[in-house]
Amino acid sequence: MKNEVVIQAGEEETLDYVDGNLHLKRHAKVRGKGEPPKLRVSGNIYCDGKNIFDCSVSAKSLEAEDDVTVRGDLEIEDGIEVEDGKLEVEGNLKAEHVNVDNALYVEKNLEAKSVDVGGSLKVDGNVEAETIDVGGSFRAKGKVKAETVDVGGSLKMYSEAEIDRMKVGGAAKVAGGKIREIDVGGVFESEGRIEFEKIDVGGVARIIGDENKGGNINVGGKLEVKGNFSFEEIEVGGVTHIRGNCEGNNIEVGGKMKAGGSIKLTGDIEVGGKLEAESEVSAKNIDVGGILHAKRVSAKDHVEVGGSVETEEGVNAKFFRIGKRGKVYGPIRADKVIIGKEARVEDIYGKEILLRHEARARNVYGETIRIESGCRIDGEVKYTRELRIDEHVRFEKSPQKVDKLPL
Repeated sequence: MKNEVVIQAGEEETLDYVDGNLHLKRHAKVRGKGEPPKLRVSGNIYCDGKNIFDCSVSAKSLEAEDDVTVRGDLEIEDGIEVEDGKLEVEGNLKAEHVNVDNALYVEKNLEAKSVDVGGSLKVDGNVEAETIDVGGSFRAKGKVKAETVDVGGSLKMYSEAEIDRMKVGGAAKVAGGKIREIDVGGVFESEGRIEFEKIDVGGVARIIGDENKGGNINVGGKLEVKGNFSFEEIEVGGVTHIRGNCEGNNIEVGGKMKAGGSIKLTGDIEVGGKLEAESEVSAKNIDVGGILHAKRVSAKDHVEVGGSVETEEGVNAKFFRIGKRGKVYGPIRADKVIIGKEARVEDIYGKEILLRHEARARNVYGETIRIESGCRIDGEVKYTRELRIDEHVRFEKSPQKVDKLPL
């Protein structure tokens, strides 16, 4: 049976080594020996609560029923259990497992296999752990390296992180780094460059650093990216604003999307409201419910817009369609073109062109052209194979069949 040293309630003792267990009654205090002062316990430490270690401490395990303060380093071989209290460590904390009901504060570095805190966790140094589970808030000033981080309330990391999976119920703010999977219920913000495979945010996601690299992004409300952005998939319920260039596979935005540079995709882009880019928009398929505004637009397959299109250099696609009463500013070049009823467009270049009832165009150049009733052509019509015209179509110039169309 191991020896046990007991410090009575309210008493204070100076120790350097305990061969066995150490038991501190309530409000008991221990001072260490040496410079800096240290205490080594070969067995376990039991604390009834409101205890202070005025030194660095090492032991096999630590169990407490209330608050414990360590004014130095705390190194525990096995686990730390603090019920109904908080643990404050003014130096480094190292243990296999750490379980604290209320709060854990570490002024230097924290190293453990698992960390479980019911309330708040605050670390001024670096954190290295396999799993971190916090019920309330988690703040870390140094680098955080972990396999999983699960926080019920809010998270803030002031240095770069290296995390496999991060889940936060409320708001999360990180300094950047590599976080493979991110799941945030409210607001997520990265202040530095970040790399990830998956982001799922219920509210707002802000990525402030430049040259960010990611995988799949799912945001319920708004996505903001300050610099250039490369990704696999973007799905946003509301608004997306990327201030630089963006490259990826697919984009789906329910409301509005704006890019300060170009949008280059290998897959599709679908925007419910307005899509705007300072430079070009290129994708396999482009579908916009409202307004499309870019320097130039190109698609391997189709471009379909419900409202209006405005470009400087035009639209290029296999298939182009503008909806009813839509407007197109800039040339249209496509194998097949459909201009909706009462729509207004400028120049059309295509193989197969259809102008629906009461549409209006400036110049129309195609192999096969069909113009429905009530349409108006303000410039010229040139075709190489066939022209079909309904009644009440107005031409400023008579249509011409030619051997070669203008480019």
